[in-house]
Amino acid sequence: MRSAVLKRLLSRLLLLSAAAHAVPLVFALVTREGSWLAWLLPAVVAALAGAWLARRPDVVRAPRDLRRREGFLGVTMSWLVLVAFTSAAYQLTGEFDTVGDTVFESMSGWTTTGATILDDIEGMSRSILLMRSISHWLGGLGVLVLTVAILPGLAIGGMQLFSAEATGIETDKLAPRIAATAQRLWTLYVILTALLFVLLVAGGISIWNALNHAMSTLATGGFSPLNDSVAGLHSLYAEILIIVFMFLGGIGFTLHYRAIIRRDPKPLLNSPEVRLYTALMAAATAIIGVSLYTHGNYDTVGEVARYASFQAVSIMTTTGFGTADFEAWPHVARVTLIALMLIGGCAGSTAGGSKVIRLYVVTKHAISQLHRLVRPRLVAPLQIGKRPIARETTEAVLGFYFLAFAAIISGSIVLTALGMDFESGVSAAVSAMNTIGPGLGTVGPDASFSGVPEAGKYALSFGMLLGRLEIYTVLVLLTTHFWRRG
Repeated sequence: MRSAVLKRLLSRLLLLSAAAHAVPLVFALVTREGSWLAWLLPAVVAALAGAWLARRPDVVRAPRDLRRREGFLGVTMSWLVLVAFTSAAYQLTGEFDTVGDTVFESMSGWTTTGATILDDIEGMSRSILLMRSISHWLGGLGVLVLTVAILPGLAIGGMQLFSAEATGIETDKLAPRIAATAQRLWTLYVILTALLFVLLVAGGISIWNALNHAMSTLATGGFSPLNDSVAGLHSLYAEILIIVFMFLGGIGFTLHYRAIIRRDPKPLLNSPEVRLYTALMAAATAIIGVSLYTHGNYDTVGEVARYASFQAVSIMTTTGFGTADFEAWPHVARVTLIALMLIGGCAGSTAGGSKVIRLYVVTKHAISQLHRLVRPRLVAPLQIGKRPIARETTEAVLGFYFLAFAAIISGSIVLTALGMDFESGVSAAVSAMNTIGPGLGTVGPDASFSGVPEAGKYALSFGMLLGRLEIYTVLVLLTTHFWRRG
C-alpha cells in the first residue's frame, strides 16, 4: 500500500469538500440566514489540508497509477472524510442536538439515502437544506467519479476507483480512458438535472424548491426542503415530472449517454435489465393500485394511479420521496413496496438496492439449477441477452446477496436490541442498506429517524455506507487478507 498515492487522492477530495461547503457559505452570507461561520471553518480547514497534502514532496513524486487495493481503501476513506466534514459543519450550526444526528444526516446525504432526523425540515436554516441537496447530488453519480472527471492526475489508475464505486456487477466504459468516461457521465448528469430544474420552474414551482428537488431527484436521494416532501408542492405536474426523472435516474447512465448523446437508443431499448426493471415497476404499480382501489383508500381511479405510481417509482429507485402515507395502505401494498426496496434500480444508475441485474443473474442461476436436477449433464451457460455471464460474476452476485442478507439481519438485531419495535427496526435496517429513506412504523413516511437511539444512528450510518458502496468495498477492508503484503 503506497501512502503517497492515497495522500494524493485525499488531497483532491479535501479540495472538493472545500468547494462543496463554500456553496452554502456564500448562500448564508448573501441571504444572512444561518451561521456562515459554520460553513467557513470546514471549508478553510479542508482547503488548507488539501493544499498542504498536494504540495508534499512525496505526493508530488507519487506514481500516477492506482492499484486495486488502494482503490478500495481510497473510496471508503474519501467517503468517510466527506461525511466527517459535513457532519462537523452541521454541528457548528447549532441546529442539531447530538453528534449522532449530524453524522446520520451527513451520511444520509452523501450516500443518497434520504433518511432524516429532522422533524421540522422547513424550520431549519436554508443553508443546511442546500448542503443536504448538494451532498445528495454529488454523491448520486459518485463523488469519486467526479474527482476522476475533473482531476486528470487520477486518470491512469481511475478504473480502480470507478470499479470500486460504480454500482452493479460490472462497469461499462464509454471511452478508453476512465477520465473521459467520467466527464461524459457527469456532463449528461448536469444536463438532465438542469432540464428538470427548468421544467419545474416553468410549471410554477419556486426556484428554491425546483433546485433542491431537481438535485435530489436525479441523485435518487429523496431529501426535500419541505416537511411534506413532494406532496408539499401541491402540483400534479411536478409529480409527473419527478416520476419520469426518478425512473430515468434508476437506469444506468451509460445507456442514457448512448441513447441521448450518441443517438443510439438500441442498447437502452434492448437491455434485458431495463426491460425487467420496467416490467417490475409496472407490475408493482398495478398490484399497489388494485389493492388501494379494492380497499377504498382513495375515491377515484385517477387518485389511485397517481399515488400508486409515484410511490412505486420512488421506492424502487430508492429515491424515497413521498406524496402519501403508505403506512396506512393495505398490507399487500406495503409488502410490495418492501420487495421494491430490496430490488432497487439498474446497474450504473444513481439508485441503490441490490440492483435489477443481480436479481436477473440469480434468477437465471436458480432456473439453471432446477434444469440440472432433471438433466445433470446439461451444459447451458448463463447469459445476459447475448452476453455470457462469467462464473466469477455469478459467484460474486451470490456472495453479495449473502452479505446483504447478513448485514440486514445484523442491523435489525442491533436496532431491536436498542429498543426499537420489530417493524421499525427491520425496515430501518432495510432502508439504510438499500439507501431508500423512509421505512415503516416509527420511521415511516410521515415520521423521521429522530427517535432512533443514538447508537442506532451510528449503526444505520454504517449500514448506509455499506449499501452505497455495495458491501464488498467496505467489508474487504475488514479482512486480514486485505492488509497482507504482496
